[in-house]
Amino acid sequence: MPGDPTGGDGTGRRALILVENLSVPFDRRVWQECSTLRAAGWEVHVICPRGDGRDTEPEAEIDGIRIHRYPLRAATGGPAGYLREYGTALWHTARLARHVGPVDVVHACNPPDLLFLPALWLKRRGARFVFDQHDLVPELYLSRFGRGEDRLYRVVRALERRTYRAADVVLATNESYRDVALRRGGLRPEDVFVVRSAPDTERFRPVPPEPELKRGKPHLLCYLGVMGPQDGVDYALRALAKLRDELGRTDWHAVFVGAGDTFDAMVRLSRRLGLARQVEFTGRVPDADLVRYLSTADVCLSPDPHNPLNDVSTMNKVLEYMVMGRPIVSFDLREARVSAGDAAVYAPADDESAFARQVALLLDDPRRRARMGRLGQERINGPLSWRNSQASLLAAYAAACRDRPRAAARGSAPAGRRPRR
Repeated sequence: MPGDPTGGDGTGRRALILVENLSVPFDRRVWQECSTLRAAGWEVHVICPRGDGRDTEPEAEIDGIRIHRYPLRAATGGPAGYLREYGTALWHTARLARHVGPVDVVHACNPPDLLFLPALWLKRRGARFVFDQHDLVPELYLSRFGRGEDRLYRVVRALERRTYRAADVVLATNESYRDVALRRGGLRPEDVFVVRSAPDTERFRPVPPEPELKRGKPHLLCYLGVMGPQDGVDYALRALAKLRDELGRTDWHAVFVGAGDTFDAMVRLSRRLGLARQVEFTGRVPDADLVRYLSTADVCLSPDPHNPLNDVSTMNKVLEYMVMGRPIVSFDLREARVSAGDAAVYAPADDESAFARQVALLLDDPRRRARMGRLGQERINGPLSWRNSQASLLAAYAAACRDRPRAAARGSAPAGRRPRR
């Protein structure tokens, strides 16, 4: 309400959101958070890298949200490449944070677990620190490299502990992440809020299917998402080869939408498996094209293998399949079941032949596909709705700002100008 001293009303308050992993507004979760805060009266600034082909302007103001972007080259060449990437990101983040001036809340989104460093600098100037934990970085490290005893893994764990220790409030993407924050981070239950990612149901709406996208086949299979080492695109391709070779099914065309570190390797794998004529890789596409593919798809694929990260993570692609009313085939992961429920069928973890059989069963059962699609939409519009996450986000900000004077009362500089010292 207006004038609420706990910070539930953002009028007169300023938030600075730090992102390193993606540009904004391309990062959909961060953009939804920004829009929610702006609607609640907050002045919102974002510091993030420039995008590749989009979000390229150094400065932008979109829907009243002020975005400050910096140039960043993604890491290549192992640990030294990551050191260069993260060092560059931290330098630019600190530089641009000084430009923004005093804020009430600094909201840092991982990965990496290094943004607590500029957050601490802002805390010393009166800000409260909200840690938005998008990934469990120690589990991400184990899932990519599988080495739990080496020095880098110990460093990763130490950085996560430092981030938890510095945070006033933590945002967890699901209950599994919240449990980690309580157990491993030692936080109080009242300081950890579940803010689930959810598709924008105003932007993601089904359109009439386009049969020509099936390339002359009766059925279209679709994968949407990042293509990294832990995302299971290789599992999906091998499952499709088994769908053809073991089950004799050639009545499908598959489209893989997205990009990532392993994109080129996955294209090569599809050729080695003899799938080049049946599998199409689009790279990243505009939202309008993404909606066309999903609206035409008969079955959507969520092939994330079982590993320490995937088992406890909420997959955005699963939620986006559900909002479009598509049935899903997934490996049996804990949080996949929490998200999709009966909107998906589940193959035993990492069993590619079983995954192929589940795809075939759905292709043969259009009534079940339609029922699963309706169930997914009901879940997205009910317990998994962004409306619920909006309330949790604003409650987290209210908790962070309780008994805290507004930045304006501490003499904040005008937007876009560096404060005088």
